[in-house]
Amino acid sequence: MEPFAYDHQSFLSIKNWMEQYPRLVAGITTKKGGSSTGVFEYLNMGFHVGDQREAVCHNRNKVAEFIQFPVEHWVGAEQTHETLIRKITSTDRGFGADTYETAFKGTDGFYTNEEGILLTLCYADCVPLFFISPEHRMIGSAHAGWKGTVNEIARKMVEQWGEEGILPNQIFVTIGPSICEKCYIVNDYVINFVENTLVDVEEKPYNLINDGQYTLDLRKLNKIILLKAGVPADHIQITKLCSSCDQFEFFSHRRDQGKTGRMLSYIGWKETTE
Repeated sequence: MEPFAYDHQSFLSIKNWMEQYPRLVAGITTKKGGSSTGVFEYLNMGFHVGDQREAVCHNRNKVAEFIQFPVEHWVGAEQTHETLIRKITSTDRGFGADTYETAFKGTDGFYTNEEGILLTLCYADCVPLFFISPEHRMIGSAHAGWKGTVNEIARKMVEQWGEEGILPNQIFVTIGPSICEKCYIVNDYVINFVENTLVDVEEKPYNLINDGQYTLDLRKLNKIILLKAGVPADHIQITKLCSSCDQFEFFSHRRDQGKTGRMLSYIGWKETTE
């Protein structure tokens, strides 16, 4: 079953999670409904791609209004395709929310167990990973391009949660819209890193199509890494939505030859209003 569904043209929500946990907000934006122009039309959420800051802020404010989560409670990152994951508290709210300069440096993952914080990361083909441990009220997100994937950012999230007393079988993961295996062609250099990650794993997430060229399923590779880390198979759900295939819904760095906007993944607990 497809885990993502439209609540609005501008974003897709993780429906089953939000139905189970009414104060949870979790999903990813599309490219529709914003005010950016040119190669960034329309709902570009990334400050770092050359778009006008005013347009990005307008887009972010629009999404904030729709999901009912104020921008000043967001946190964002300067993503570097590495594996640094930060635990976020209420004192961090607002960093990277309305300017790239204040974003957390060199960071590709966040997690928190506090209410009133929206964890956000930007994408245009890389794999969004959403994490939740309901009984511990812990939520997280990670940005997994091929480098972050082969360096096992997914496993590192599970391990950091282990330090918080959370067992792998208490973790649920949703793997979000990203480039599919048919659209993602890589060379021997990348596959060598993949092979090093897949020691003692028989199932391969890639296929040889020409001499030195392979299709690579990054979503499947992340699932394999999560399974190795101890997350049960039935705790992992994967989208079939491809950022490259659907040019009307998503930005794609590869399809658009590097000149494009960014979608925004988000996950957060709304504050209790009592």
